Amino acid sequence: MIELIPAIDIIGGQCVRLTKGDYDQKTVYGEPLDMALEFERIGYRRLHVVDLDGAKSKHIVNSSVLRRITTETQLTVDFGGGIKTDEDIEKAFASGASMVTIGSIAVTQPELFMGWLERYGAEKIILGADVRHGKISINGWKEDSGEDLLPFLKKYVDAGVRNVLCTEISKDGTLSGPAIDLYKDIMAEYPQLHLIASGGVSSKEDIEALDAAGIPAVVFGKAIYEGRIDLKELIVKFSNGQQDKRTLSDKSCKSCSPLQKEI
Repeated sequence: MIELIPAIDIIGGQCVRLTKGDYDQKTVYGEPLDMALEFERIGYRRLHVVDLDGAKSKHIVNSSVLRRITTETQLTVDFGGGIKTDEDIEKAFASGASMVTIGSIAVTQPELFMGWLERYGAEKIILGADVRHGKISINGWKEDSGEDLLPFLKKYVDAGVRNVLCTEISKDGTLSGPAIDLYKDIMAEYPQLHLIASGGVSSKEDIEALDAAGIPAVVFGKAIYEGRIDLKELIVKFSNGQQDKRTLSDKSCKSCSPLQKEI
């Protein structure tokens, strides 16, 4: 059963979504903590948080927002964006992140990434593989590298990476459906991976299609904030160890839901 991971992207301390990684195509949806509390209230147990300011600035910017989420919820949070140094990764874990997503450094400083993988373990490190036109993109998707996706993954799978978050940038924030063929190609090559699909999810049917394709996990955000997905319906259908059905029984989303207010 596919793992469901809601996403919160942060700019200026606010929950936002971009389109195709374009910082000029930004929609603000509200306070990150309010969103996180709502996800938890509904029954979700995982959360993907991206510091977009950090990704652009090349160092963590919104650690205080991360700390508020991890202090005031019980969510298991993976955090990415701006993790470039030992100080950054230490700050992320000190701020309560259970896992970190590392992308750019795996391209630009592979020895540093390998050191983190050895130091913190494969269960705490998610390799971020953000793809545009078949090439890995870095630094908040502002730069395209010369790295092809599958050889890039092989290098790190062979080194012990087991968790990969792959975003198809052309799909991100478009609500046009996920790049299922891309994820199927990755799983065919590396069936042992815990692959997290990201980008383009617009509906419950998209998630059903990813599940049917054998993709282990999915990150989704804009479809939530634009009212395209019923979070309670999803959690009932895809209940697993990361979700908790006990919170679903009686509370209606009509009562003071931050998400409903924003959408």
